[in-house]
Amino acid sequence: MPDLVISGLGVTSAIGQGRQAFSSALLAGEHRFDVMRRPGRQWPLAASGDAAPQATRYLGAEIADLSLPPDLAHSMLRTASLSSQVALATLHEAWQEAALAAADPGRIGLFVGGSNFQQREMVLAQAQGARKFQFLRPTYGMTFLDSDLCGICTEVFGIRGVAYTIGGASASGQLAVLQAAEAVRAGQVDIAIALGAMMDLSCFEAQALRSLGAMGSDRYAEQPELACRPFDQARDGFIFGESCGAVVVERTATARRRGATPWARLAGWSSHVEGNRNPNPSLGGELEVINTALARAGWTAGQLDYVNPHASGSGVGDETELEALRQAGIDGAWVNTTKSITGHGLSAAGAVEIVATLLQMRAGRLHPSRNLEQPLASSCRIVGSEAVAHRMARALTLSFGFGGMNTALCLEAM
Repeated sequence: MPDLVISGLGVTSAIGQGRQAFSSALLAGEHRFDVMRRPGRQWPLAASGDAAPQATRYLGAEIADLSLPPDLAHSMLRTASLSSQVALATLHEAWQEAALAAADPGRIGLFVGGSNFQQREMVLAQAQGARKFQFLRPTYGMTFLDSDLCGICTEVFGIRGVAYTIGGASASGQLAVLQAAEAVRAGQVDIAIALGAMMDLSCFEAQALRSLGAMGSDRYAEQPELACRPFDQARDGFIFGESCGAVVVERTATARRRGATPWARLAGWSSHVEGNRNPNPSLGGELEVINTALARAGWTAGQLDYVNPHASGSGVGDETELEALRQAGIDGAWVNTTKSITGHGLSAAGAVEIVATLLQMRAGRLHPSRNLEQPLASSCRIVGSEAVAHRMARALTLSFGFGGMNTALCLEAM
């Protein structure tokens, strides 16, 4: 595999903004799960005027206070969606750490993982526009496009290389990192930033995902802190969590020329589609990406120190993933469940979990798994309610998504 490293990280989530705050909250097992309160997240919409027999109480973890870089123009922020603002804040942290101001902007690329990021704000705009159609805000013509995130980020940071979105459902964040690696390997750019963008769900997506059986039910409606429980026998679906992650990929030499210190080497990766539109997981697809990523890294399953799994809390998905790890021969490696703390960021999850993996690698500690009271059977050692001291040199991160998407990435400490 080529000499590719990660030279910058940025992260924003409900448990903390920035690497330091996020890492501290992660290792402490903190959470922000509650009934979601952002406008447009519950039915009926306040602006719709429609009556409903019962208001919804969808659970999730929402970002309370977003801190934005002070040099951003007010005119830009006034029309930027929440997903765009979170992207700017997160990218700013990775940009600063990787010292990208000293790089040639024409050789920097941006790959934004995800699609249909801004659903909640679109629903609110449409509800308002239904009453005053001719007065619909003109910027809606830009913000309904996912590429608006590319436009805002490239304008603010002066990026002049390639920039586009790449959708892979809940694997989008990791898929963007893999695409960034391929772009650098092919010489398309020297530096590629992968951004797992914040998926801003509306009540419509929440209801549909719940009807599909993917999102958690009302079982824990009165105890939101207990609802998110990947790999636990009492799980009943994922719990949403707002988040965004940024990862800078480049060759070691270009990073060191700017004085950037790499976090880890990208040792091997793989993506695979199953030819399946539906949300059900694929044991064969998951095994395929695990085995291919390990082979490309030149590692055996027994050499893995840690696996950051997809672990969404899905009834079928969690059992399938643990079986894939067992059949891949991953026996005894440590595993924990990042989503049990952050919630499921959907398009952002894969990038955020790469950040979580590297922060744990540097800290020499594994974060706890919340609500893991009756763990599913596993060939791995699953971290329970307390953080575990653990030095690791080789880690595997996994992301899976609707539509038969499977990705895997091997990370090696430097």
